[in-house]
Amino acid sequence: MNARGALGRYGEDLAARLLTDAGMAVIERNWRCRAGEVDIVARDGDALVFCEVKTRRSDGFEHPMAAVTPVKAERLRRLAEIWL
Repeated sequence: MNARGALGRYGEDLAARLLTDAGMAVIERNWRCRAGEVDIVARDGDALVFCEVKTRRSDGFEHPMAAVTPVKAERLRRLAEIWL
């Protein structure tokens, strides 16, 4: 695994742990289909949570939503529909 892949895996592991610590149940990781991949699917009570994890190397702060473009948000919605 290259450094970028290792960083991404670290971020996904950390995100899964934070979701679990918050009381959610992680039910799927790195789910793939022809349309793409969902990093984490978790259950929060009666709700399903579909997560796209972005891990950065920079020390600078940028709001996490800045990494989610409308195209990426639509792709995640489409993947959630397929998963369901």
